[in-house]
Amino acid sequence: MKNILITGGAGFIGSNFIPYFLEKYANYQIVNVDKLTYAGSLDNLLEVACHPQYHFFQGDITDQAFITSLFKKFDFQGVIHLAAESHVDRSIQDPTPFVKTNLEGTFILLEAARLYWLNEPGLPKKNHVASRFLQVSTDEVYGSLGPTGFFTEETAYAPNNPYSATKAGSDLLVHSYIHTYGLNAVTTHASNNYGPKQYAEKLIPKVIQHALQQKSIPIHGQGKAIRDWLYVLDHCKGIDLAFHHGKSGEHYNFGGNHEETNLQIAYQVCILLDELAPLPERNSYKSLITFVTDRPGNDQRYALNIQKAKNELNWEPKENFEIGLRKTVEWYLKMFNKNFNI
Repeated sequence: MKNILITGGAGFIGSNFIPYFLEKYANYQIVNVDKLTYAGSLDNLLEVACHPQYHFFQGDITDQAFITSLFKKFDFQGVIHLAAESHVDRSIQDPTPFVKTNLEGTFILLEAARLYWLNEPGLPKKNHVASRFLQVSTDEVYGSLGPTGFFTEETAYAPNNPYSATKAGSDLLVHSYIHTYGLNAVTTHASNNYGPKQYAEKLIPKVIQHALQQKSIPIHGQGKAIRDWLYVLDHCKGIDLAFHHGKSGEHYNFGGNHEETNLQIAYQVCILLDELAPLPERNSYKSLITFVTDRPGNDQRYALNIQKAKNELNWEPKENFEIGLRKTVEWYLKMFNKNFNI
């Protein structure tokens, strides 16, 4: 039985990844560490709460003594690092927790891995020859694209807000531990994830929640910012493949091959809600959409070239966007205990 540490497992991606991983593999024991801030909830993991190969510890990845104690207790053979402060608007309002969690937290995890896996630079301990650190990053570290083209794994970093800057910094820390110490590590970058269990401040769940409350649905600027949308379980499968089959020191991009403006996303969600939870007199939720001041320095377009992940990991997104979006809306309707027509 191999012990792996998953950080931030009670958040959106982690709480989708852990049930998927436990169902797929019988030879892993998962230790989930989460601070349980506003964005994490154990309600997201009720289906695995009693699983014999799952353990949860509430704690902060910036607490070095806490992280060290877990490495001593479980002798981890892998780390899948998902924990991060990740909301751009919050990072603009107060960058401090982003610097602490994304930079200091990653450093403390890397140091623990270095000390417990390596005898010296380039020389792993006998039982840690294959131990691996997986850094889960974002497409936002690459900056902003024009109307054409794609980010590749060779694109230079050009982060434009405190969130993406701290993620870029944490990626560079990982790179330094690979180059300096020979740590076995891989970095992944994903486009905008969507699906069940996402915190309500993100675009799709925010549109759903505001619509059901018949509150105005805020869209930044004119809603023209373009994002590439990836269903969360497709991302989870990519993380799994990168952890098991990625080459140490490499980066892999996971994109959904589905670009939409924020306004198009809001319209599609509203159309589904019109069908599944109709308003009286057949009014449309689209009437609630309101344009608000754009966020400072808003990146206008992200899009990822995924050819490397296809070639080296045999990965590509499988979920059809329209079907995935319907699944997502239906999940939130059930969560909000709404009567609707499926």
